[in-house]
Amino acid sequence: MRRFFVWSALAALIGLLLAGGGYWAYWNFHARFQPVVITENQAEIQALLDEASWVSGGGGGEPLYIVGYRDSGAMARYEREEVAKLRAGGVEARFILFARPDREGAPQSTAAERTTVAELWLSRDWGLYQRWTATPASAWTAAGIPQADNNLARSAVVDASRQFVDRLSELLGGAGLQTRYPLIIWRDREGFLKACACSDARSWAFIRDDLGAPDQVGAQGVPGDAPPIPEAISPDIGPDGSLPYPNLPTIPPAVGTVPAPTAPAPTRPTEPAQPRAAPKAEKQDDTTFY
Repeated sequence: MRRFFVWSALAALIGLLLAGGGYWAYWNFHARFQPVVITENQAEIQALLDEASWVSGGGGGEPLYIVGYRDSGAMARYEREEVAKLRAGGVEARFILFARPDREGAPQSTAAERTTVAELWLSRDWGLYQRWTATPASAWTAAGIPQADNNLARSAVVDASRQFVDRLSELLGGAGLQTRYPLIIWRDREGFLKACACSDARSWAFIRDDLGAPDQVGAQGVPGDAPPIPEAISPDIGPDGSLPYPNLPTIPPAVGTVPAPTAPAPTRPTEPAQPRAAPKAEKQDDTTFY
């Protein structure tokens, strides 16, 4: 009996360990990358998104908001790899940029970045956003744009972008979302408001599934190498596989040379020739010729 209880306890312990390991594996490799469904403060979150000065390349369709800052490598990669797929699925990507505040006295943004953020919030110029993101951050000087520092109005716009992010993070934190960037917010096909702290690429597939976007764009819209295109068979190829002789153009004479005159082709008689008369026998002195 004692041995039975020992083996029973050991089996129960092993079962608990397997169940715990399976749950941890499910959470670590799948569940923690899933988006969060927003069930509270939906109206306030939607109002914040509507009032923010986002920029977009157009395309119409369902809006998807991408919140981030200029030096975010994950945001740059998401834009480079995923936005075209979303656009192919009928989704309009809207970018909301902000300048990070100082941390413990150390600046996390440059003067050129703050200047550009203020201009984007005021003008919503998509062309400016494209030029900015296409230029390395160290080489961007925001030339031709009014400076935001020491400008009361433009500095207030930069502060407004930070206040927007702080309030949005506070509202999303109530749903259990830890804010990381890019922060992506959208409504799925059933109309539920969802959010994703998509700094990890393993989260991106859930967004495509929610919005019906393809996993690949380009030739045939499928991953991998495209199948070879069969060559067209020419109807002029003979049964033995030989090709017809090509029709070559007339070669003009060289410059400075006179083409040789061509003799006219001989004409054939239109009437048949008269038959020749048979020779007649003639007698001579020494022989007879027939």
